[in-house]
Amino acid sequence: MENENIFTVSEINQHLKHIIEHNIPNLIIEGEIANFTRHNSGHIYFSLKDAKSSIRCVFFRSANLRLNFAPKVGDKVTCMGKITVFKRAGNYQLNVNKMSLSGVGDLQQKFEALKKKLEAEGLFDSFYKKNIPKFPEKIGVITSETGAVFQDIKNVISRRFPCKLILSPAVVQGKKAAITMIKALEYFNENKIVDLIILGRGGGSQEDLDCFNDEKLARSIYKSIIPIISAVGHEIDFTISDFVADLRAPTPSAAAELAVPDSIEIMKNLYSSFELLKNYSMKNILQKKLKINEIKNSLQRYHPEKKLNEIQQQCDEIQMRMKHSLAIYLQKKKKEIDLIKHSLKELSPYDILKRGYSLIRENTKILRSIHNLKENMDVEMILVDGKCNFTIKNLQKKQNK
Repeated sequence: MENENIFTVSEINQHLKHIIEHNIPNLIIEGEIANFTRHNSGHIYFSLKDAKSSIRCVFFRSANLRLNFAPKVGDKVTCMGKITVFKRAGNYQLNVNKMSLSGVGDLQQKFEALKKKLEAEGLFDSFYKKNIPKFPEKIGVITSETGAVFQDIKNVISRRFPCKLILSPAVVQGKKAAITMIKALEYFNENKIVDLIILGRGGGSQEDLDCFNDEKLARSIYKSIIPIISAVGHEIDFTISDFVADLRAPTPSAAAELAVPDSIEIMKNLYSSFELLKNYSMKNILQKKLKINEIKNSLQRYHPEKKLNEIQQQCDEIQMRMKHSLAIYLQKKKKEIDLIKHSLKELSPYDILKRGYSLIRENTKILRSIHNLKENMDVEMILVDGKCNFTIKNLQKKQNK
């Protein structure tokens, strides 16, 4: 060791950086985007991967300003750049100068194909989705027992509406993940010990979440007799499990909020309902009291004795009105009779007889003209104080001029 050269880490990294950057020309690499991050600085960090390997890439802002599309996880792209070494970490990476789309990534292709297939079979149809219980007593959680997801769900549930949580641990990443989640679903469905199931994990790359795009897992979710909330990744992440589940939550914490009501809001609503019920009851009681008083007054109005007195009073009033009306009627008739008597008196023939006139009758017929008289006719003369009979002699009729 004493006669050998000793190098520092920095010297080794610098040496490798020199060798790699001066001996490897610009490359064109095709792969699928994974672990995509756009930094606030404008730089883009991601990995290019194929079925077996991946390489780190950096696409600095000065170069990516010329992009004519928005790259995302799952895109199959062709990148041109130079291999560089990040000296501080000793990592090599592709410093990208240009990027273009070269087709859809394998994972994305697989995802789209399965989504199309299951959608055509009706596994996403809202008709088959079960209602989430409003007040679950027991909630089953399928996730990693070592991750933060279960603790996050537990914290939210305990704060909002405490109920029993039962964890069925499962692997949530990798090739064995789907089968462990299927077994957890079967456990809950066979034992029927929960009212609701939350299936979830935290965020990750598309390949990290790919186990939730498993066809067998999707069909197991569809067959579940217990309602399922899918909560995989972040809000922008969508998996086949999200589409098949009865409800999709953007995050595990959001799934917990959707799973149970807010006890504080329930208490507020109960208090509000209590106040409304109390006010309604008081109003109803007041209305009933008013109705009872109205009925009591009505009974008093229609009491037999009161009614009899009212009828008696009405009879008395009718008798008095009849007497008054009769007196007025008699007075009116008396005036009419007096008027008639006065008229008759003026027209009475006896008053005329008093003034020296007389009436001549044949039998009962009054003779008004000399033309009604005949020679030797027996007639009766009526005077004011008597009558006499005589025979007509010597008729002298007045000559017409």
